[in-house]
Amino acid sequence: MDLVIRAAVMYFFVLLITRVVGRRELSSLEPFDFVLLVVIGDLIQQGVTQSDYSVTGLMIVVATIAVLQTGVSRLGFKHKKIGLVLEGEPIVIVQDGSPLQKNLDRENLALTEVLESARDQNIGTLADIEWAILETSGKITFIKKGS
Repeated sequence: MDLVIRAAVMYFFVLLITRVVGRRELSSLEPFDFVLLVVIGDLIQQGVTQSDYSVTGLMIVVATIAVLQTGVSRLGFKHKKIGLVLEGEPIVIVQDGSPLQKNLDRENLALTEVLESARDQNIGTLADIEWAILETSGKITFIKKGS
């Protein structure tokens, strides 16, 4: 039972951290961020399993995380308000070629990053953009004018 409780606490802690960190940071992992994730994963494993290296302990922890993930996912799907808290909602960051600075500031997103993403999708200037939407995944979706 101890493993189940530790796995559940870890699961909700990681869920909270990913919501606090924000979608922009999660969408653009630098090499240091990747290494940090690996280190965090190892630390979490040590905290959850402590010195239990048994196959049974592993199965209990994995099953607990799988059940929690499935339950949280279904809860968010069935109850839209809970889903918004868990997943967030897309945010418009450019409308009719004009950046929405309030939304950019709220997401700690620089206009230069938006322009870089636009260039990645062969969009040269803000004037070419009807809508730019920061998705819950951290990806920016662009809708060109006249599309």
